[in-house]
Amino acid sequence: MHSDGTISIRVNGEHKRVKDGVTLAELASELGLVPEKVAVERNMEVVPRSTLKDVRVEDGDELEIVHFVGGGDHQAAVDADSWTVAGRTFRSRLIVGTGKYKDFAQNAAAVEASGAEIVTVAVRRVNVSDPNAPMLTDFIDPKRVTYLPNTAGCFDADSAIRTLRLAREAGGWDLVKLEVLGEARTLYPNMRETLKATEVLVREGFKPMVYCTDDPIAAKQLEEAGAVAIMPLGAPIGSGLGIQNEVTIRLIVEGAGVPVLVDAGVGQASDAARAMELGCDGVLMNTAIAEAKDPILMAAAMKAAVESGRMGYRAGRMAKRRYADPSSPLAGLI
Repeated sequence: MHSDGTISIRVNGEHKRVKDGVTLAELASELGLVPEKVAVERNMEVVPRSTLKDVRVEDGDELEIVHFVGGGDHQAAVDADSWTVAGRTFRSRLIVGTGKYKDFAQNAAAVEASGAEIVTVAVRRVNVSDPNAPMLTDFIDPKRVTYLPNTAGCFDADSAIRTLRLAREAGGWDLVKLEVLGEARTLYPNMRETLKATEVLVREGFKPMVYCTDDPIAAKQLEEAGAVAIMPLGAPIGSGLGIQNEVTIRLIVEGAGVPVLVDAGVGQASDAARAMELGCDGVLMNTAIAEAKDPILMAAAMKAAVESGRMGYRAGRMAKRRYADPSSPLAGLI
């Protein structure tokens, strides 16, 4: 239980903090649901509806709440393990960037192999000297893949805000990725400017997913300011070092009421899987794929790693032990 009297749970794949002692029926009501009209699965076991008012939620519980909706047509069902950000639901938990590829064709092929449904895009000036030059939209269709405008290269709040205002005007985007960098050598976030930009963007109707340090306090401040997703770095941008501080990433996940995605530092597939095993909702990467010897194959590897890590997290790992515990009983040996 947290010091404020709340506990951390997951409801339909989303992190939530609720008051300690709440019953399943009370939780359903708080979510705007009628307890008598829903079915609840708690830690992979169905809870009889007649007992919802008696069963209390415990810290770490994984809940699935379902109800009946109109059906019967041929629309594809949404994966039960999908995730939602700013009211938009996605199946893929892998977000990829669109920089450093040898050309747009390779970029598009990597996106296809990754299964990503979101790509980050930098906002740059139009090449007025060659208006017929190829554009990213010619290769990656924004009607099929969600474009996430990014403030890459911005070193203060004002330039980031200005960039996203232009992005919204150009494409109507309100779901955006905010990053405000501190200095060029490390590309670490400037958290004072990041928080300032977040507050302004939220007031103007943007829904910012925010790149930040792996600091649980800063992450909570961003969420309170209106960030729709928290994106702590695993390691410096483009370093490929993997997650350097699993403890703080886990603390951010446990304390967040919005999606948490590791952003920056992934170098290999095992890094992506580890981020998911820590309970993150997703992973964002660019260089790990774009600078691989075979970007298309690496994109497929990252897709598999994210899916594998997520399944491992949902399954719940075995407890760690200090000593051996044989799989077969030692009694009765010949």
